[in-house]
Amino acid sequence: MQITIVGTGNMARGIGTRALAGGHDVTLVGTEPEKAQALASDLGGSAQAAERVEGDIVVLAVPYTAAADAVRQYGDQLAGKVVVDITNPVDLNTFEPLAVEGSGAQEIATAAPDGARVVKAFNTTFAGTLSEGRVAGEPLDVFIAGDDDDAKATVKQLVESSGLRPVDAGPLARARELEALGYLHMTVQQGLGTGFGSTVKVIA
Repeated sequence: MQITIVGTGNMARGIGTRALAGGHDVTLVGTEPEKAQALASDLGGSAQAAERVEGDIVVLAVPYTAAADAVRQYGDQLAGKVVVDITNPVDLNTFEPLAVEGSGAQEIATAAPDGARVVKAFNTTFAGTLSEGRVAGEPLDVFIAGDDDDAKATVKQLVESSGLRPVDAGPLARARELEALGYLHMTVQQGLGTGFGSTVKVIA
């Protein structure tokens, strides 16, 4: 698949690493083209920088506070695409949750153009653990929520091919709980002392 990642930070690097490991083509776009080019060079393989959003899946690898701007910026380029929202509504300066209507993913879905199919995923995983894809020898679980079954199936395919385990969390309405889980995972880091090296895992 062709994966476009909007963003050039640590999560873009982590998801790009896993996508390339799964045999996918990766395109990076960002507000600063030179950073996109630098990250593409670091990732190697088929990774490249571009100015437009193309391909099968578009990953919004930006903070929640920048996600709506990204959706507006790329506008109709997102129509018909699977748009993966990885964000958690958190103020990164105060580390406090932000008030949202329903969930951040639902707000992004409302702002997205007609035909864009928003799926929540990767918001409970940390960038550093994505590079390896495993914690304590276990593959990362990636919780997925969305209203379009075909879109979820596409994201599941990306996750599985990248060496991770998809966990279907239901409709996009469940993104609210996933975002709460993502925030909780952040807040326990100091007490755990893992340095954001842990993962949320379902074991049965």
